[in-house]
Amino acid sequence: MSAKRSTTATPVVDAELVLDWDEHRPLPEAVSHLRRKLYQKAKREPQFRFYSLYGHVLRADVLMAAWEQVRRNQGAPGVDGVTIDHVVHAEGGPQRFVTQLGEALRTRSYQPSPVRRVYIPKPDGRERPLGIPTVRDRVVQTAVLLVLEPIFEADFRDCSYGFRPRRGAHQAVREIEEHLSGGLREVYDADLKGYFDSIPHDKLRRALRMRLADRSVLKLIDLWLNAPVADERTGGPPQRNCTGTPQGGVISPLLANVYLHWFDVFFHTPDGPGTWAKAQLVRYADDFVILARYQGQRLTDWVRETLQTRMGLEINQGKTRVVDLAQTGASLDFLGFTFRYDRDRHGRARRYLNVFPSTKALARARAQVRHLTDSGQCFQPLPALIGRVNRFTAGWTAYFAALGYPRKALRDLNWFVQRRMACHLGRRSQRPYRSPAGISLYRHLAQLGLVSR
Repeated sequence: MSAKRSTTATPVVDAELVLDWDEHRPLPEAVSHLRRKLYQKAKREPQFRFYSLYGHVLRADVLMAAWEQVRRNQGAPGVDGVTIDHVVHAEGGPQRFVTQLGEALRTRSYQPSPVRRVYIPKPDGRERPLGIPTVRDRVVQTAVLLVLEPIFEADFRDCSYGFRPRRGAHQAVREIEEHLSGGLREVYDADLKGYFDSIPHDKLRRALRMRLADRSVLKLIDLWLNAPVADERTGGPPQRNCTGTPQGGVISPLLANVYLHWFDVFFHTPDGPGTWAKAQLVRYADDFVILARYQGQRLTDWVRETLQTRMGLEINQGKTRVVDLAQTGASLDFLGFTFRYDRDRHGRARRYLNVFPSTKALARARAQVRHLTDSGQCFQPLPALIGRVNRFTAGWTAYFAALGYPRKALRDLNWFVQRRMACHLGRRSQRPYRSPAGISLYRHLAQLGLVSR
């Protein structure tokens, strides 16, 4: 039994619509045809275990399509220091690179390099570890992803939105809106502690073997799971991990979805709350909420038992809570949006569902603008700096302006950007900065190229 689909969300991707990641940059037709066939086979035969996939990974067109995806995504170099530009400008270029990679796979001599671990700051002041494979490993992982993704896409439930073709955060937010409007206003807001780093390898392998019988492909995945990690902070010898799949690996989001897919399955069985509580699950990768008319002890116990005892994961109790949105002032934050029932704007005796950028999302935006305009950027040409600010605010606005009521947050961000730009212009001069006579600061910044959102 699958979760009820939202009428406002994008329909489930069908094989006939092509399982491409980006409709504006489609995969080569032969690769798309392969993916459609794999999807159709998996959809027709839910119990079928695919036993001959390694040959598809070796295909020259699949490897070249994988290289093109890696090239578009750019990304930092791995432990070997090789960048995308190195490959492009090397003798023989990408064609030779892909040919050599295919030969290493064919002769079974391919071995992944250690993963380079870096740390990126989180909004709460902590840091998130990020594993960066080499360009060579990213291409092979992408080739495997091209082959495996349609197989598992045939199994994934409609309640799952993260890291899937033609699905994303906006559909998940709309799904939540519909369930709330349908009366499911008590929400279990879950947080998994270090999910990507804590997936049990043995249980993940069992989940993969439910669909895969090809030992060569499974061995490749094992090599990546067991690849040593070179931590640039400690500087010591690379260390192997017994659990998890590094965030930053191309194959990691699919593996993470494959494992948590079984939480979706358990949720919708006759013994799960999707049946006996008529609850609804909305999951974006490892972030999920459960919506129901009533969140009782039985439901919360079921979640804890399933995730911790059955699946070997850990719930972050400090960040996991049950919120009743029917209560005045209660709110839910999910995927950067806040959901809250507010008084009607026209004074009517009812409340409306207000969906708007969360306080944390706005704080992160301010922090990014502050970084882009801090004192260390004074050496940059002004048009280049304004271009960077414009690109950031354009992306932020495109995400948040598509849903709910973002006007106030956009005004706040515009005001903050203008003040930061005024401060930055003041630092570039040895005198206090003033806009030209008779021209307001707002208009002057617009003349310089700053775009208000």
